[in-house]
Amino acid sequence: MDLKSKILKEAKVPKEGILKVDNFLNHQIDPELMMSIGNDLAARLKHTKPTKILTVEASGIAPALGVALALNIPLVFAKKSLPSTMIKGYQTQVHSFTKKTDYNIFVSAEYLQKGERILIIDDFLAMGNSIVGMLTIIEESGAECVGIGIVIEKTFQNGRNVIKKYGLVPESLVKVSLATPDKIEFED
Repeated sequence: MDLKSKILKEAKVPKEGILKVDNFLNHQIDPELMMSIGNDLAARLKHTKPTKILTVEASGIAPALGVALALNIPLVFAKKSLPSTMIKGYQTQVHSFTKKTDYNIFVSAEYLQKGERILIIDDFLAMGNSIVGMLTIIEESGAECVGIGIVIEKTFQNGRNVIKKYGLVPESLVKVSLATPDKIEFED
């Protein structure tokens, strides 16, 4: 089953603008779909020649792992709490559109280093806040962001424009242009 069909069949929209896909993407995970997503994003982004993938815990991990497996490169995820074992690292604050809260993300300096070519993978692009947070950490580390892969982009929000200000164009598998309790529409 392709991603658009899965969204139409199984996603819920509890209120306008909120697309709930936790039954197959970011709470309960459909492993076959994740491998398909990983292979598709990897095929679209392999030309960027990444050396590592970065995402944010927790919902970005499954699709990012699929891409990491397809490209045979390591995956690092930004943690939402500071591990007591992290001696040196990078951190920034991110605002969650869905949860309406700010949180810090952390990446150990030993896993993100100067000169690495980083591919960001995330489950959603809405307002672009988590992507901007990861871009901030990548810049601080001296690494380079070579691309951004998104599973579902909500084009009715401003995330794409925010990311374009950084000179990057996200590669999205599915672009949702409308999400209401009665209807989900896609942009081609």
